[in-house]
Amino acid sequence: MSATYNANGDNGDAGSTEGELNEWKQRPPYRVHDKAEHFNARYEGSCHCGKVKYQLSREKPLDAKYCHCTTCQKIHGSPFQWAAIFHKDDINFTHGHHDLGWYESSEKTCVHKLPCKVSCAYCRTPIMDEGRNMILLFPTLIDFKSPEDRKNFDISCHMFYPRRVLDIPDGKPKWTGINDQSDLIEDSPQEAVNELKRKRKEEEDKKDDKK
Repeated sequence: MSATYNANGDNGDAGSTEGELNEWKQRPPYRVHDKAEHFNARYEGSCHCGKVKYQLSREKPLDAKYCHCTTCQKIHGSPFQWAAIFHKDDINFTHGHHDLGWYESSEKTCVHKLPCKVSCAYCRTPIMDEGRNMILLFPTLIDFKSPEDRKNFDISCHMFYPRRVLDIPDGKPKWTGINDQSDLIEDSPQEAVNELKRKRKEEEDKKDDKK
């Protein structure tokens, strides 16, 4: 008999956290932190309907970016995705971590398979992208208490900028693909362009030394 996969990720066993299929519930980012762990909640976020709520302990994300790839445009229904990178232990779900749905875009499957996109199974608000080591959260879900808190999530760069649907002349580095793995274009700061050239020349010199 073939396996049944529920939209909320319970994979057919009615929400039980026991068994191999539900090991994800015991691991970050889905594992609920015990009160004894003294999780320092710095921010709070939620989906549109409020069934899914979470806390964040890190003051600033590891990085924040605008992604202009066509996958992000379609899934978010917006010109680009604003993503902030966190460690998986930086998040604590206070409500609804059993009310999540998965989508793995390369195979177009709803099975919890990394990397995958995570959303509220009720209102379908995108919650995060879960990678193998990190999570990408969407700052528009966070209830910022001050302009200073919001500024902590300012972006460092744009990715897949040639696929943009609108120009953003903000002076930030603009990459043709993934940052540091592609080329800088458009109005990228000259110092960023010079630094990229320096790094790539060092890489070429190292390759030449090994020959």
